[in-house]
Amino acid sequence: MQTSKTDPRIDTYILKSANFAIPVLTYFRDLVHAYCPDATETMKWSFPHFEYKGSILCNMASFKQHCSLGFWHGSQLSDPQRILALGEKASMGHLGRIQKIEDLPDESVLADFVIQSMQLIDKGVKIVRETKPAVNKELDVPSYFLEAMTPRARQTFDNFSYSQKKEYVMWVTEAKTEATRERRIATSVEWLEEGKVRLWKYAAK
Repeated sequence: MQTSKTDPRIDTYILKSANFAIPVLTYFRDLVHAYCPDATETMKWSFPHFEYKGSILCNMASFKQHCSLGFWHGSQLSDPQRILALGEKASMGHLGRIQKIEDLPDESVLADFVIQSMQLIDKGVKIVRETKPAVNKELDVPSYFLEAMTPRARQTFDNFSYSQKKEYVMWVTEAKTEATRERRIATSVEWLEEGKVRLWKYAAK
């Protein structure tokens, strides 16, 4: 699939995905372009995004055992069937863990989510983010970082203090390029598997 609105990096991303993920990502990609002809593709945070009039419309990503799909205005979409996962439940994407096309809702439902997202962008609706009380020390850990962790690395990370977790998250999210971010994620996972804090080299011996 190559048009003026597609991105060859997305073709590469799909082809490099696990076999089960290729038809899922291809299906969703085609559906987005079918119902939003003006959608353009790009890579953000190392996974495919679709933009409409300069704003993010939706995204997709593949992992070792599942795919995730998300809508930028997910919390503001009309969802009478309560299909969309919201809040903390959306860490795996708004449609949960997708392993095959049959795990997706009907085309008409997905198309409606795409169309609603377009309409919200047309209206200039801003993203509504839930504000958390200042007393709660909740760290916003990117889902792509958590997904990259092995079970052992995740256990180490979960057992760290707030400040220790924050050092890793800031190091990853402040990377200037996608390549740098990916290298830092890989290094972080390696260190976490070894039980190391982010600044272990400077820790008192």
